[in-house]
Amino acid sequence: MNSSPVVPFRILKVTADTSAPAEDLVAVEEPLGFRLGYGGVHGREQRELAITMRTPGNDLELALGFLFTEGIIRSRDEVQSVRHCFGEGLDGEAGNLVKIELADGVELPEHIFARHSFVSSSCGICGKTSIEAVRSRGCAQISDDGEVIRPEVLHALPDAVRSAQRVFGVTGGLHAAALFDFEGGLLALREDVGRHNAVDKLIGYAFASEWLPLGGRILFLSGRASFELIQKSAMAGLGVVCSVGAPSSLAVQCARDFGITLAGFLREGRFNLYSGSHRLEGGGPVHAL
Repeated sequence: MNSSPVVPFRILKVTADTSAPAEDLVAVEEPLGFRLGYGGVHGREQRELAITMRTPGNDLELALGFLFTEGIIRSRDEVQSVRHCFGEGLDGEAGNLVKIELADGVELPEHIFARHSFVSSSCGICGKTSIEAVRSRGCAQISDDGEVIRPEVLHALPDAVRSAQRVFGVTGGLHAAALFDFEGGLLALREDVGRHNAVDKLIGYAFASEWLPLGGRILFLSGRASFELIQKSAMAGLGVVCSVGAPSSLAVQCARDFGITLAGFLREGRFNLYSGSHRLEGGGPVHAL
């Protein structure tokens, strides 16, 4: 298995009237399995939890972020150990595996062992059902400490992320999730072929650093804002989410229900504000947003 985030390929570069051999760096996509150890003094069990396709790098953060945003763990002391096992896959196949040992006595939600798939909170039959599923994982309304953000801070985020995207700069093929303070200072950035993986890596880093909940922080997304990403933001206590692309209708509904400030189409000196106008300096009295 490849532990690098990029791999070279020989290609043919074609223009309108010429073609020539060249080398191109492509973002790596590989499977990663999660195995969970749990139980107590009277015995422990090992169970396969999930498999995701991801870009190698920050795998332990990815595992912690996934467990946190799925409501399986709530604090760092619930994790006994987390380690990366190369060459050992799920079902005896070769591959990459992260083993997470939970502390004795940690109680597990009944739903978590859906075989080899993510247990997604977005699988409810309607928007209301999906959002109630998020609440059932212990996610509460995002607290409001009265801090506001200047619009120019948000306008500067895309350029700050582009300049910090190391792998994207050579492949053009990765999503980024970045964490900023309210003054626009970059705190952390993670990349992956999957938007949800990039966010889980970032939240996993914050979890391991004991930063959660992430009040007074901005989450920047290099793509669109889906319900799943807003759900993960709500779990992490993020009050502000900005995306270069469009939000979905359920993402907007979830942001409004949990009190998250959501901006979309953040590029070229403009953005649309879909919720939480009270956190934007000069945002006006439209608190229904």
